[in-house]
Amino acid sequence: MATTKIELDKALWAQVQEHAASAGYSSPEEFLQHLIEKELAKSAEPVSSESAALKVRGIGYMDAGLDI
Repeated sequence: MATTKIELDKALWAQVQEHAASAGYSSPEEFLQHLIEKELAKSAEPVSSESAALKVRGIGYMDAGLDI
């Protein structure tokens, strides 16, 4: 597996290390990989028409139940 490096500020890295240890991950890198995979899986899920309508309403395309 190829590795890629990213830079995090020291305070954030300390939080990542602390959380990874308390959550039982073998390393902070494993924790971060899990978070990224989980977030990417969200975008791969099919969007239902109901959730799409809520998103559209949330960004202002549908106001007070009136379709524009």
